[in-house]
Amino acid sequence: MKSFAPSDKIAALVGVTPRAVRHYHHLGLLPEPERRANGYREYGVRDAVLLARIRRLTELGVGLDEVRDVLADDAGRELVEVLEELDGDLARQERVIRERRARLGELLAQAREGRLAADGPVSPELAALLAELGETPGPAASPMAAKDRELLTLLDAVVPAEDRARLMELMREASAHAPELYARLDALVDAAPDDPRVAEAAALLAACLPDEAVAEPPESGLADVFFGDLAPAQAAAVRQALRLVWERAAR
Repeated sequence: MKSFAPSDKIAALVGVTPRAVRHYHHLGLLPEPERRANGYREYGVRDAVLLARIRRLTELGVGLDEVRDVLADDAGRELVEVLEELDGDLARQERVIRERRARLGELLAQAREGRLAADGPVSPELAALLAELGETPGPAASPMAAKDRELLTLLDAVVPAEDRARLMELMREASAHAPELYARLDALVDAAPDDPRVAEAAALLAACLPDEAVAEPPESGLADVFFGDLAPAQAAAVRQALRLVWERAAR
């Protein structure tokens, strides 16, 4: 395979459009090849590999400016090295696709069995935890329980997969006290921050939270991010609870 002509043939081979080939020429990502007497551009194997490399990098979410830097690093390497790295890119993409399909399969199973949370899609660990909590969205649901679901859904999305199972297990250990805790916090919605019930709710919440659940001191501002929409007395109870857990863990 020495050469390809015209540009639509190399585009079809690599899986891009002729317009994309022209765009990459315009940006300087793909050098303009020599033309034959008939006016067709003469593309070689390295051109095809380079075009495939551009396509693969953009599919992986790499911006075109970053693609330019990667290709500049490739310029002095042997063709076999570039092909090996391209193969590695494909292998990584295949792994990501397999993981996504596995995740999708779990969600499909939850949906078919009626177990898919309204806040979903969520991880299987969180789906199991929410099922154990027994709280479902609706007019009769606890407002604090709804906020808790939102927080858990956020944590489920941002906590690394290797830590998610441990976090959900810690939350599961505290779930037995969830109904009483939700009721106490809901009762504080119109209370003053110095209401005696604030300290009672804080003590119960602190008893439910494991030491690992408070990774930052309460004054760090993280509590404001997660609980800034709570009523004043509810926010006071949460901050007191976090302080109690922080102090307990420090002992």
